[in-house]
Parts: sequence; structure tokens; C-alpha cells
Amino acid sequence: MPIDFPHSDLDVEELDDELDRDELRSRYYGLLQEVRVILPGVQVLLAFLLTVPFANRFGKLDTFGRTLFGVAMVSALCSVISLLTPTVFHRVAERTRRKARLEWGIRFTLAGLGLLALALVSGLWCVSRFIFGAGTAALIVIPVTVGIVLVWIVLPLVVGRSRPA
Repeated sequence: MPIDFPHSDLDVEELDDELDRDELRSRYYGLLQEVRVILPGVQVLLAFLLTVPFANRFGKLDTFGRTLFGVAMVSALCSVISLLTPTVFHRVAERTRRKARLEWGIRFTLAGLGLLALALVSGLWCVSRFIFGAGTAALIVIPVTVGIVLVWIVLPLVVGRSRPA
């Protein structure tokens, strides 16, 4: 089923469940498509994190390394749960509550992306620290974290505020 792009520039809060049924449906299907794109990568990350403790050198991690690994694993798991939530809403929530499903779907998608960022950064910190030491790990992780903040938060906010003349 091809997805129609939204026909309105209205915020979700301004749309009505009945009058804007097609608009809300279109936006929700668009959101589900976005989640379908990111979810496999997050699931692979989680699967990898769940198998790492069985590797030979995992036992050599110190307490802080294990803590970082735990943060990466739990945040990846919570990211998968958050990113699956819009699909669950699509199947379980009341069909006529289109606006609420879309609003909550967007919230959980954003939460899932935030948790994914945490999983990526803490996992990178854990591995970099183990391989190179704390100083080099910081030189690797800090620019990556800044990059994530810039392209996932700052850039969308700046682009979202600019309006064509």
C-alpha cells in the first residue's frame, strides 16, 4: 500500500480524529515505515550485546567496563521496546483514537532513538576503553557523542524552524 504524504502542515495536536482521519492515518503509516527502517539495526546491536558476555575476553572487563556494557545492553533493549511500541499501538489500541496513537507513537520513537544513542555511546565507550584505555576512549567517544547531538537534535531543530520564503 503506497503511503500518501501528509497534506497539511498542522501539528498533530491541531488535527481531529474524525475530520482529519486520512491525514492522521497517513502520518501514522509514515511513522511505522520510519520505525521499520531503524528497528533491524537496533535488534542486531541488541543481539550482539546479548552474546558478548560469552566471549573469552569479557571476563577481563573491570567493574566500570561491565557497568558501561550493562548500560549499553539495557538501553538497547529499551530502545527495541520503545521502537516496537508504535506497531503495538497500531494493532492493539482503539482504531478511532488516531491522534493519540500518533502522538504516543512519536513519543516512543523519539525515546527509542534517545535510548539507541545511549546504547551506541556507552557501547563505544566500553569497547574503546577496553582496547585503547580511558584517554583514547574519551577522544573517540566525545566527538561521536557531539556528532549524534548535532545531527539528531540540533540540525532537525534548526531545519524545522527555517521556513521557505
